[in-house]
Amino acid sequence: MKKSLLSLSLISVFFITNSFAQNKKVAVVTFYVVRKIGLDQFGSTAQVANRLIEDPNFNMEPLLKNFHAQFFDNYAKQFPFDLVPEETVLNNEAYKAFTPLGSEGNFDLLKDNYNLPYPGYKVVLPVMGHGNERKLLEILKTDGVMKVYVDFDLVKFGFGNMGVVRVNAFANIALFNKNGDKVFSIRENAKSKSVSPLVGGVPVITPEKILPMCESALTELMVDLQKDLPKMIKKSDAKL
Repeated sequence: MKKSLLSLSLISVFFITNSFAQNKKVAVVTFYVVRKIGLDQFGSTAQVANRLIEDPNFNMEPLLKNFHAQFFDNYAKQFPFDLVPEETVLNNEAYKAFTPLGSEGNFDLLKDNYNLPYPGYKVVLPVMGHGNERKLLEILKTDGVMKVYVDFDLVKFGFGNMGVVRVNAFANIALFNKNGDKVFSIRENAKSKSVSPLVGGVPVITPEKILPMCESALTELMVDLQKDLPKMIKKSDAKL
């Protein structure tokens, strides 16, 4: 009988705790893709990335829309809290009027074509002291805010001037609690199945070569996230 009562007590605690977590409300406050491909492995060729993002054929919007649909249709169900409906955030007048810290200036990072936001979202960059996150918590009055973005870089496989390159896709998901403190920060990556050859040790940086590899890498990444996200969340020591 004592064991039964103990079991019932534990079950009650579980359901109460789970119910409490499910009632937490988190707002996604930024959702974008970084259009500038990272070329750190290739030294002076990094300037080529600037020309790529200025090419009208380098259209990352379909990739962003695909990841957005996957995030809200599938990943959102795996979080131990509720996401505020997107329209509630994007139609909030104070959110629409909000100018994130770090969004002014003429730095390369802040060019309009460097980051592509999903329609309606602000591009909220990280700043010291989490000032953007704290201000958005004041505006939206939620238990937490979440930032989501995707970026890519090129990775070389081979030796010297020989070999191929693959695109490495990164998903970045960060959650901040009502005090503006970081609860968790996830940076998952996956490489493209498709490759592109090196020409004289230099990758071919054209939309026709890079976009299919970005799509391939993002497809692999979305599969991995669907499987790994619950484990990543459980590993977080901090609580919302």
